[in-house]
Amino acid sequence: MLGKAWPAAALIGAAGTAPVVLVCEHASHFIPPEYDGLGLADDAQHSHAAWDIGALDVAKCLSALLDAPLVAGQVSRLVYDCNRPLEAPDCVPARSEIFEIPGNAGLDDAGKQHRFDTVHVPFHAAVDQVIDRQIERSSAPVLLVTVHSFTPIYHGQRRTLDIGYLHDNSSNAAKAAVKIEHGQGIYRAAINEPYAARDGVTYSLAKHAEARGLENVMIEIRNDLIDTPATAEKMAQHIAATLGQVIAQITTMETAEI
Repeated sequence: MLGKAWPAAALIGAAGTAPVVLVCEHASHFIPPEYDGLGLADDAQHSHAAWDIGALDVAKCLSALLDAPLVAGQVSRLVYDCNRPLEAPDCVPARSEIFEIPGNAGLDDAGKQHRFDTVHVPFHAAVDQVIDRQIERSSAPVLLVTVHSFTPIYHGQRRTLDIGYLHDNSSNAAKAAVKIEHGQGIYRAAINEPYAARDGVTYSLAKHAEARGLENVMIEIRNDLIDTPATAEKMAQHIAATLGQVIAQITTMETAEI
């Protein structure tokens, strides 16, 4: 699972027995030394452009609360975005909203391929291994959950959404989660907001869940709701309760189909 001298992914809660696999592709703002910070100032290296602020804290709490394994990315998405295929134009972005990325400007195909091979390939190999193991150890259908965060303001527009539940082809988990959220009335939640499959954000869901016939959901949380360990834990407790109900519904639904 190594790129060069640094890991592309970390496995947390490996002993978890729940029928759930958690993935956090944008968990880290780490830029390996050989990339010289991609020419970015320190504020850009630690901004939301480089990682999903708060997402790892939520995902780690979910791992503990649900007793589920978590695969977390260990390299900034500015080096390579593990939620994008090699052919995606933004897999190695030259610009991310307000930030130019000098170290990515003019990167040739060989350079992109190297980053794909050292970041994307081992990360997704780790996800595959964890899903295989969880399917073997679970008597219930396995749910793939990817955890992300989004900025309150994007291109000058304020976002009022609190939590988005996104799906690729399989919408059962996302629809169930939003129905539960609306019933509780605690957070403003919606399906396929602030992004959707058309934006290319459900790559990991398609690659690992749709290809196996597994239910799946991508969770997007506004990052000002989870930008401290305490607020991230509070949100994780809420989402864990929601996912618990979703898992029960999926299990009942699939049992009825047998």
